[in-house]
Amino acid sequence: MSVHQKLASGKWFSMTLAEQLGNVGSDFERALKWRSKNQHALFNTAAARTLELMDLTLDDKRWHNHRLAELTRLREQVCQELFESNDPRSAVGLKKYFLAMAVFAQHSHSIKV
Repeated sequence: MSVHQKLASGKWFSMTLAEQLGNVGSDFERALKWRSKNQHALFNTAAARTLELMDLTLDDKRWHNHRLAELTRLREQVCQELFESNDPRSAVGLKKYFLAMAVFAQHSHSIKV
């Protein structure tokens, strides 16, 4: 069953790419936090949510163009960070990437009239 049922039922596909990736980043940060605290059950839940949102982004037909390769590589890097890396410093680049997307999405909303 989908963790993000409302998003999977359509709302996700009305969001901009920056909004989608900002949301992915939020769950990614949560997963990293729980991993650092050795909270395995909470880490697993947050990691599953992260990957579900990443997969919803990949399923969005609007990004089946020049963006698809970048998004596929991003998912691969997220998986490597969550499941293969033990160095908390290695996530810095991804954290900055997701933060930039969230800030851009928020800024885009604030300038709409």
